[in-house]
Amino acid sequence: MHPSPLLLEEPIRMSSVLEPSKPVSSFFPSMTKIVGTLGPKSRSVDTISSCLKAGMSVARFDFSWGDAEFHQETLENLKTAIKSTKKLCAVMLDTIGPELQVVNKSGNPILLEADSLVVLTPDQSKEASSMLLPINFHGLSEAVKKGDTIFIGQYLFTGSETTSVWLEVSEIKGEDVVCLIKNSATLAGSLYTLHVSQIRIDLPTLTDKDKEVLSTWGVRNNIDFLSLSCTRHAEDVRHARDFLSKLGDLQQTHIFAKIENIEGLTHFDEILQEADGIILSRGNLGVDLPPEKVFLFQKAALYKCNMAAKPAVITRVVDSMTENLRPTRAEATDVANAVLDGSDAILLGAETLRGLYPVETITTVSKICAEAEKVFNYDLYFKKTSKYAGEPMSHLESIASSAVRVAINVKASIIMCFTTTGRAARLIAKYRPTMPVLSVVIPQLKTNQLRWIFSGGYEARQSLIVRGVFPMLADPQHAAEPKNATNEPVLKVALDHGKAFGIIKSHDRVVVCQKVGVASVVKIIEPED
Repeated sequence: MHPSPLLLEEPIRMSSVLEPSKPVSSFFPSMTKIVGTLGPKSRSVDTISSCLKAGMSVARFDFSWGDAEFHQETLENLKTAIKSTKKLCAVMLDTIGPELQVVNKSGNPILLEADSLVVLTPDQSKEASSMLLPINFHGLSEAVKKGDTIFIGQYLFTGSETTSVWLEVSEIKGEDVVCLIKNSATLAGSLYTLHVSQIRIDLPTLTDKDKEVLSTWGVRNNIDFLSLSCTRHAEDVRHARDFLSKLGDLQQTHIFAKIENIEGLTHFDEILQEADGIILSRGNLGVDLPPEKVFLFQKAALYKCNMAAKPAVITRVVDSMTENLRPTRAEATDVANAVLDGSDAILLGAETLRGLYPVETITTVSKICAEAEKVFNYDLYFKKTSKYAGEPMSHLESIASSAVRVAINVKASIIMCFTTTGRAARLIAKYRPTMPVLSVVIPQLKTNQLRWIFSGGYEARQSLIVRGVFPMLADPQHAAEPKNATNEPVLKVALDHGKAFGIIKSHDRVVVCQKVGVASVVKIIEPED
């Protein structure tokens, strides 16, 4: 893997640092997208509405906890919030995957003291205590050996020495694993995640529970994205896609491979080729990798995703905002570096799921992203991406790169892309234009041999995770126009849409990328009053 250099435009004037940040746009707070996990602290209509206004464009539903009824109620609130705010939002379902869990039925806090011993047992009939922790897996004793490292934390690994514990395997006794506690910690709540560092756990990536959730909740709600937890091989993605293909409309669902361990990192290139996008789960990866290697995998993985024109999502950026109103200095810098490294979106987990300040967290992260985008070296990035694409370019890639080059040269306020699949808009975004890309999705009339339906909804929502792309679904009445039409009515509506949100002003230059017959056309227009 070849890490990309920091794409920072120089020099940065110190006076610009001292200037107050400009108010965020009502149309988009930042080009970088925000994925928010909805949960106990962020599931009311009012809170979700505020999250949407603050910049959340994808709502994540984590099935590692909570039942389908709980998540359905939250989703219904999301739908209400979308209608009231008129903000489009995609839905992501995050699978449980081969996740090992410690089960504390009583929910009482468990104090673990350093240098003491604790036993991990698959016998879930036993009560959790400071000396015994029941787990949901019978094969742990066969997978580990003396000296192996095991981490346990509530929800996710926080890195805090008070809520996460580091264990070292001391002895194997039948199905039980005796461990030495390396640091003192208090585990509070009923459910904790268990991670065995650099050890393969022989469980399927898409579990029976995951399949049940997808077949019921997923089908009912036409999910836009599947976050495939603990993806280890390209075959995991192929298996998930084959399963979705049998679930009606879910064959359109985009699969994001969640890279969480060394095994997934080892097979990253093959996984990237199969998946629609990548989620870098830095919580678990940060446990599997030495701390000094974490930034290297992030830079290398984001670079590969960027060059493949596949969205890359970074997790675990502002953990401290779960309980605090402001991020640490290191976290604020981490968010900015994720943008400079090429991340399409930032995923907020515990910060919005159970955090005290879900709206403020989204607002803060959006502001940091917007500031980082101001100093991103777009010129260098465009040259690097064009060089990587090589010659001859594919027809569509050539049009996409040309549209970006023209838009930069004429200082266009926006690039408008007419598309049916969303692929053209994603390719334009690959070249990181300085201005937003308005993806005008033209619905297509399709049939499943039982009924006629218009496509376009999935395609529009799935661009909500791509950096700099903002979708607009065209009126279905234009879908049946002949192929040699120039879609002038749709163009007018799209221009009016841009004007209404203040991103297009009179006499601004707009670069339009569209098909006219069999030809792809890039043109420059200047809208009048």
